[in-house]
Amino acid sequence: MVESGGAAVRGAKASVLEVTSYPPPRAGWGIRVEYLKKRLEQDGHDCVVLNTGTSRRIPSPEYETVMSGTDLARKIWRYARRGYLVHAHANGDSWKGLLLAVATEIIALAGGRRPVLTFHAGAIQRYFPREHATWLVPAFWLLFLIPSRIICNNQAVRERIARYGVPARKITVIPAFTREYLEYSEQPLAPEFEGFFNRFPQVLFSYLRMRPLFYPLVLIDAMARVASHRSDVGLVICGGMSHGEPALLAEVQARISMHGVADRLCFVEDLDHDAFLTALNRSAIYVRTPITDGVASSVLESLALGVPVVACENGTRPAGVLTYAVADSEELAQLLVHTLDDRAAVVARLITEDLPDTLSDEVRLLTS
Repeated sequence: MVESGGAAVRGAKASVLEVTSYPPPRAGWGIRVEYLKKRLEQDGHDCVVLNTGTSRRIPSPEYETVMSGTDLARKIWRYARRGYLVHAHANGDSWKGLLLAVATEIIALAGGRRPVLTFHAGAIQRYFPREHATWLVPAFWLLFLIPSRIICNNQAVRERIARYGVPARKITVIPAFTREYLEYSEQPLAPEFEGFFNRFPQVLFSYLRMRPLFYPLVLIDAMARVASHRSDVGLVICGGMSHGEPALLAEVQARISMHGVADRLCFVEDLDHDAFLTALNRSAIYVRTPITDGVASSVLESLALGVPVVACENGTRPAGVLTYAVADSEELAQLLVHTLDDRAAVVARLITEDLPDTLSDEVRLLTS
């Protein structure tokens, strides 16, 4: 099948342009795109990344830099005119990201070929679904109208996208997790990080950003409650200090001081994949606080490694995850203490399913 503006013959080499944030930092859908790029190239396809994330001005052989909005538009246009399939990315947590994705799609369409969109995260987001931000419904409608195909990570999100008037037949569910995520080499941790694991026999591990819907204050309040019950528990917070809202970070620091739990906390910046899974595998519990995520890859990684997951309830948590009401620090603390007290039994009850190869599904969609 040939689509106007580019090659689309099944089995032939395809050219894909990813317009997305890309590691570093190692977070969000950038991780997925990193794996997707490697798989596309392993399969003989061409994949170029235009990095729109926080590292976008740092040169790297992994991606092309983006120095400005004009630079981004010019590069999308150039690749679209050369026949590349533009793969846009968005979620419902940022109106700026939404407009960027719409602009990306419009340029791709003007270049002669309809793009593909991946809509990330879960069924509950700041501006999604439509009842959360009716003023943005026209922008979301356009976001979903332009692409030839839409990828999302679970059925609940698919149903909510369809409510914008999108034909369900063009929305494909591909969970953002694949068995390759569990391929890693155990790494030595930084001395201060290693020292924290040695000091606390029970380490809680959490990845978060300083954003309201990650509920960092709830996590700190819960940790203070846990600390009042057990002296052997510490909390590692990964990736949260330098990415997010400065005012919220100041609130978190004040709350830590108020509770007097600074010595129970270890803040680490972004970890690469091997170091992240090394730390996760050594932890007693993985704590997942954001309500906006879907079936987060780190949750599935943790379950596959046999590490219990305590996460806020968002309606799409996989089997085996222990959940609490999103803003209830007392319930979170009680669940953490109970899980630590009964950890062996919790681990024994974990459900380990066959791990899918979803990268192959996504590559087929992008290249056929």
